[in-house]
Amino acid sequence: MRQECRNFESRTYPNGETVRKCNLDLAPEAPWRCPANCTGFEPRMDIGWTYGTMVTPKTPAEPPGLDDGTAAAVLDEAEDFLNAVGAQVMAEVAAERRQRADHPSSGWRRLFRRRGD
Repeated sequence: MRQECRNFESRTYPNGETVRKCNLDLAPEAPWRCPANCTGFEPRMDIGWTYGTMVTPKTPAEPPGLDDGTAAAVLDEAEDFLNAVGAQVMAEVAAERRQRADHPSSGWRRLFRRRGD
Protein backbone atom coordinates (compact mmCIF):
# COMPACT_ATOMS: atom_id res chain seq x y z
CA MET A 1 0.00 0.00 0.00
CA ARG A 2 1.06 3.60 -0.46
CA GLN A 3 2.37 4.58 2.96
CA GLU A 4 2.91 8.14 1.79
CA CYS A 5 -0.88 8.59 1.43
CA ARG A 6 -2.71 10.60 4.06
CA ASN A 7 -5.48 7.97 4.15
CA PHE A 8 -3.17 5.03 4.88
CA GLU A 9 -3.29 3.73 8.45
CA SER A 10 -1.27 1.03 10.14
CA ARG A 11 -1.81 -0.19 13.67
CA THR A 12 0.03 -2.94 15.56
CA TYR A 13 -1.71 -4.60 18.49
CA PRO A 14 -0.02 -6.01 21.64
CA ASN A 15 -0.33 -9.58 20.29
CA GLY A 16 1.80 -8.60 17.27
CA GLU A 17 -1.10 -8.51 14.79
CA THR A 18 -0.88 -5.58 12.37
CA VAL A 19 -3.72 -3.89 10.51
CA ARG A 20 -2.89 -1.97 7.33
CA LYS A 21 -5.82 -0.20 5.71
CA CYS A 22 -7.17 2.70 3.72
CA ASN A 23 -9.35 4.93 5.89
CA LEU A 24 -11.55 5.66 2.87
CA ASP A 25 -11.96 1.93 2.07
CA LEU A 26 -10.75 2.50 -1.48
CA ALA A 27 -8.14 -0.30 -1.51
CA PRO A 28 -9.94 -3.54 -2.38
CA GLU A 29 -6.64 -5.45 -2.23
CA ALA A 30 -5.58 -4.10 1.17
CA PRO A 31 -3.20 -4.66 2.89
CA TRP A 32 -1.12 -5.42 -0.19
CA ARG A 33 -2.00 -2.81 -2.81
CA CYS A 34 -3.80 0.42 -3.48
CA PRO A 35 -5.46 1.00 -6.86
CA ALA A 36 -3.00 2.31 -9.47
CA ASN A 37 -4.84 5.63 -9.98
CA CYS A 38 -6.58 5.98 -6.63
CA THR A 39 -8.97 8.92 -6.48
CA GLY A 40 -8.46 9.25 -2.71
CA PHE A 41 -4.66 9.57 -2.79
CA GLU A 42 -3.45 12.62 -0.88
CA PRO A 43 0.22 13.02 0.03
CA ARG A 44 0.96 13.25 3.73
CA MET A 45 1.94 16.64 5.07
CA ASP A 46 5.00 15.47 7.00
CA ILE A 47 7.08 18.57 6.43
CA GLY A 48 9.39 19.21 9.35
CA TRP A 49 8.37 16.15 11.37
CA THR A 50 10.96 14.20 13.29
CA TYR A 51 10.42 10.46 13.38
CA GLY A 52 11.26 8.24 16.32
CA THR A 53 12.02 4.55 16.28
CA MET A 54 8.47 3.55 15.40
CA VAL A 55 8.49 1.99 11.94
CA THR A 56 5.56 0.68 9.94
CA PRO A 57 5.84 -3.12 9.80
CA LYS A 58 6.85 -4.76 6.54
CA THR A 59 4.02 -5.36 4.08
CA PRO A 60 2.95 -9.02 4.14
CA ALA A 61 3.78 -11.17 1.12
CA GLU A 62 1.23 -10.93 -1.67
CA PRO A 63 -1.04 -13.97 -1.92
CA PRO A 64 -1.71 -15.59 -5.27
CA GLY A 65 -4.70 -14.13 -7.07
CA LEU A 66 -4.05 -10.40 -6.70
CA ASP A 67 -3.41 -9.91 -10.39
CA ASP A 68 -6.50 -11.78 -11.61
CA GLY A 69 -8.88 -10.27 -9.03
CA THR A 70 -9.71 -13.44 -7.09
CA ALA A 71 -8.20 -12.10 -3.85
CA ALA A 72 -10.35 -8.97 -4.07
CA ALA A 73 -13.40 -11.17 -4.71
CA VAL A 74 -12.67 -13.23 -1.58
CA LEU A 75 -12.22 -10.07 0.49
CA ASP A 76 -15.50 -8.64 -0.88
CA GLU A 77 -17.30 -11.88 -0.04
CA ALA A 78 -15.91 -11.80 3.51
CA GLU A 79 -17.01 -8.16 3.90
CA ASP A 80 -20.52 -9.02 2.66
CA PHE A 81 -20.72 -11.91 5.15
CA LEU A 82 -19.64 -9.69 8.05
CA ASN A 83 -22.15 -7.02 7.03
CA ALA A 84 -24.93 -9.63 6.94
CA VAL A 85 -23.98 -11.03 10.35
CA GLY A 86 -23.66 -7.50 11.75
CA ALA A 87 -27.39 -6.86 11.32
CA GLN A 88 -28.23 -10.10 13.14
CA VAL A 89 -25.85 -9.28 16.00
CA MET A 90 -27.31 -5.78 16.34
CA ALA A 91 -30.83 -7.28 16.48
CA GLU A 92 -29.71 -9.68 19.24
CA VAL A 93 -28.13 -6.83 21.22
CA ALA A 94 -31.28 -4.72 20.86
CA ALA A 95 -33.43 -7.65 22.08
CA GLU A 96 -31.14 -8.15 25.06
CA ARG A 97 -31.32 -4.44 25.91
CA ARG A 98 -35.13 -4.53 25.72
CA GLN A 99 -35.16 -7.55 28.01
CA ARG A 100 -32.90 -5.75 30.49
CA ALA A 101 -35.15 -2.70 30.38
CA ASP A 102 -38.16 -4.90 31.21
CA HIS A 103 -36.29 -6.60 34.09
CA PRO A 104 -33.76 -4.07 35.43
CA SER A 105 -32.67 -6.18 38.43
CA SER A 106 -31.78 -9.23 36.32
CA GLY A 107 -28.42 -7.68 35.45
CA TRP A 108 -27.41 -7.62 39.12
CA ARG A 109 -28.54 -11.20 39.61
CA ARG A 110 -26.45 -12.27 36.65
CA LEU A 111 -23.43 -10.46 38.08
CA PHE A 112 -23.69 -11.94 41.56
CA ARG A 113 -24.96 -15.45 40.83
CA ARG A 114 -23.20 -18.53 42.14
CA ARG A 115 -21.04 -20.54 39.81
CA GLY A 116 -22.90 -23.29 38.02
CA ASP A 117 -26.24 -21.42 38.04
